Amino acid sequence: MRPHAVHAVIAVKNLDLAKSRLAEHLRPEHRARLVLAMLADTVTAAAAVPRVGSVTVVTPDPTVAGLARSLGAVVHPEPSTATDLNSALAAAATTLRESHGPVELLALQADLPALCPAELADMLAVAPAGKRSVVVDHAGTGTAALFVGDGTLALDPRFGPDSARAHRAAGAVDLDGDWPGLRLDVDTAADLDAAVALGAGPATRALLREISWSTGVHEAVRRVC
Repeated sequence: MRPHAVHAVIAVKNLDLAKSRLAEHLRPEHRARLVLAMLADTVTAAAAVPRVGSVTVVTPDPTVAGLARSLGAVVHPEPSTATDLNSALAAAATTLRESHGPVELLALQADLPALCPAELADMLAVAPAGKRSVVVDHAGTGTAALFVGDGTLALDPRFGPDSARAHRAAGAVDLDGDWPGLRLDVDTAADLDAAVALGAGPATRALLREISWSTGVHEAVRRVC
């Protein structure tokens, strides 16, 4: 029998490294606040899925850690031995299974401001048991989510350039559901505009209105999820 609870893990780097591809559009302090806002919307959406038993945020940044705790997430300090996002995710996944046993795991990007709980719930429902599954991002090359539907399989994250192909090459099954919010990770100004148009979460919308990101953000509302 598949365990009921899926345990999610999200990695966030130091805020001073946040969203460098938006540097032409946002000041450093606004980029840092955007990371926090998108993380808040991502964690809130994931935690609202009944099958998600916990959300763990692995980070070296104390501000990120404080926000995660305020949202009810577990904080896993980034290990000193972690060399990149993948090793940080793998370390957190190991700790989760040491605490909860052979549970299913879900690695999510931290910048999914338009994620709806219903999308994530549907993805978990259709993902095959006994395998790794990958949700390719809207750009078609990255990975928005990596799911391990077997408590004995390692997470084996391979995030980075062309990560979708790397995950598939490692045996992950490509899931083709219609989940626009789940697939919409934000790296560029165009991505951020797309999230606003789709219906970003309340934390992201509030920040973008405050910093006058665009006229559209004042008209945008959260879609019905």
